[in-house]
Amino acid sequence: MGDAARKSALYDAFARTGKALSSGKRLELLDLLAQGERTVDALAKAAGLNLTTASAHLQTLKQSGLVATRREGVRIHYRLAGDDVAALYALLRQVAQAHQADVEPARTAYLGTDGAEEVGRVELLARVAAGEVVVLDVRPAEEYAAGHIPGALSIPVEELAGRIIELPDDAEVVAYCRGAYCVLAHDAVRLLHERGRRALRLTDGMLEWRLAELPVDTGLAA
Repeated sequence: MGDAARKSALYDAFARTGKALSSGKRLELLDLLAQGERTVDALAKAAGLNLTTASAHLQTLKQSGLVATRREGVRIHYRLAGDDVAALYALLRQVAQAHQADVEPARTAYLGTDGAEEVGRVELLARVAAGEVVVLDVRPAEEYAAGHIPGALSIPVEELAGRIIELPDDAEVVAYCRGAYCVLAHDAVRLLHERGRRALRLTDGMLEWRLAELPVDTGLAA
């Protein structure tokens, strides 16, 4: 094999990772797996896919080395192959938004524009330490259990309207969800504002929190 053939083989190996990332649904699966390990059934339900399609996408991701598996009885559990996969996914989104003109309009159309105040990770930590805010995790309970901001309350967004009484009346609430492109915190803040509550959002979410190597607690709320 000549140098040119070896070089082509190397770049083709790189390209296999790119091909695995060339599907919106596969990126959505990576987004879900960045929150924690899940079964095929759970991933299919969360991504709005049938089992056959979800399994095919997951196999593509596995063959490219982006996800790993473990078996528990008859169930297969998927997880990201490493923190570098989460970082790659986050960087892909960042590059796309910086260089593709259609990303920001699509983001706005999905998340909505409500003018709600946002707070960054460093400021949030300071305000939590000062006892100034209540941190609210509005992701599904299983994602909260897999890892959450220490001290955060868990109220999934679909339960928030019925459980808003659990939030102190006079508290300023900071809601967060999966990441910078997750709609759950946006929906939660809109609902809280409609109910006359003081609420703002974390600028991003659990994906970026983990990548910043900030403290993470696990387990369900007491």
